[in-house]
Amino acid sequence: MRDYIPIDKENLPEIFEIDLANETFVLGINYNQSYDFFTVDLYDTNMNPIVLGEKMIINVPLWNDLTDSRLPAPTLIPMDESGKADRITYENFMETTFLFIDDLPPEDDDNG
Repeated sequence: MRDYIPIDKENLPEIFEIDLANETFVLGINYNQSYDFFTVDLYDTNMNPIVLGEKMIINVPLWNDLTDSRLPAPTLIPMDESGKADRITYENFMETTFLFIDDLPPEDDDNG
């Protein structure tokens, strides 16, 4: 089972430290009330920005179109494991849709 990042959507914007694959990062979570979407800011521990304003899109890994050695090793991916949501909204975020840490080993398909 994947772990998810607990986010208090009632208290956004929110900035917090998180350990990912033995490295510490700072995440900033923001909500755009006008257009009903969330963004993520990524900083190093000295608050130097790595990526700002990355929009959370359901089933799309954060920063999947970037190549930067400073990015965290495990993939962070917003998902609705129930498969019901087709976009992230304030209503479903942290209810059925969560920001997961995709650190599970790949499934072994060789069990024939």
